[in-house]
Amino acid sequence: MTPTLPAVPYSPAVEHRDADEDATIAEMVKVFTDMAHTVAAQEGHAHRAVHAKGHALLRGRFRVLDGLSPELAQGLFAAPGEFDALVRLSSPPAEQLPDTVSTPRAMAVKILDVPGARVEGGDELRSQDFLMVNGPAFNTPGIGGFLRSAKLLAATTERMPRTKQVISATLRGTEAALEAVGGQSASLKALGGEPQHHPLGETFFTQVPFRYGDYIAKFSWVPVSPALVALTGTKLESEPDTQRDAISAFFAAPGAVAEWELRVQLCRDLEKMPIEDASVVWPEDLSPYLPVGRLVVEAQSSWSTDAEATEDALAFAPWHALAAHQPLGNLNRARRVVMAASREFRSRFNRCPIHEPTSTAGTSDTLR
Repeated sequence: MTPTLPAVPYSPAVEHRDADEDATIAEMVKVFTDMAHTVAAQEGHAHRAVHAKGHALLRGRFRVLDGLSPELAQGLFAAPGEFDALVRLSSPPAEQLPDTVSTPRAMAVKILDVPGARVEGGDELRSQDFLMVNGPAFNTPGIGGFLRSAKLLAATTERMPRTKQVISATLRGTEAALEAVGGQSASLKALGGEPQHHPLGETFFTQVPFRYGDYIAKFSWVPVSPALVALTGTKLESEPDTQRDAISAFFAAPGAVAEWELRVQLCRDLEKMPIEDASVVWPEDLSPYLPVGRLVVEAQSSWSTDAEATEDALAFAPWHALAAHQPLGNLNRARRVVMAASREFRSRFNRCPIHEPTSTAGTSDTLR
């Protein structure tokens, strides 16, 4: 058994900027805003620069677990507590593609009315957001590879929708063959080869690290309620809105309850668990994921007729955070700038100001 090393203390020195980072981020801003302009011009509506297609917008409650060890009792998790939360399930890219083009799934959670000092560079005052996708590592080490992938994506935005469906089906077959022999390809999944599985059975990961109070960590949402565990690996038909329909059917059932456990993986070795290379899966034999909280979502309408209008007024971002959970690494630094530019364009084009929601305990509406 591998001995458990002490958690690496957080220090600003754990981050390392490349000389050309600012120039690369500026180019990323142009690529993503150009994609947003292209989609808005075609559809008459500005969507998110990534994860544009929403499948569900849900209300829930998040609880910090009691009795956490000193290593885990950090930041938001320093003391037990309960908070209202909003949950958005979605998929990329920047356009509203049918689910027959199968791409990775995402789960964004906004925990509301969280007290504490805010991270520098954030633009919400009381929210702690966690953005995750259904894979433990990013498909490129950093922003250089991300920029190259974004340029390829931009070249096909709002073009050849039928071709994208055919390519996606082909890639899903290739990915299934790869997984049958024990492998997975993040690149294939990002390009449209993601298998069509029920999103409520997926495990989600931040892929990139964050400050965890005195330490450094990655986060994961893990389905733990029996109804969700039963959906893990469940295949869905390849239909235009198959994910939205599957989620809606689940939460429309009387007495439906979905529960995820929030887990953290503390950095215990900077060489094997790097900060700037998001393509490296941090080894769980060195540092297993440990539970720190529970998210419960009960029966409700998961996608109402005005859901898209509600989404227009909301923003989920990793920099909506406490100082104790500052996003780390070059991808997170890029996300702060790129996502802010996307939000500004989306708000201006749609003539819909983006508001930070607050808890409204005791009413049926979580937004005000």
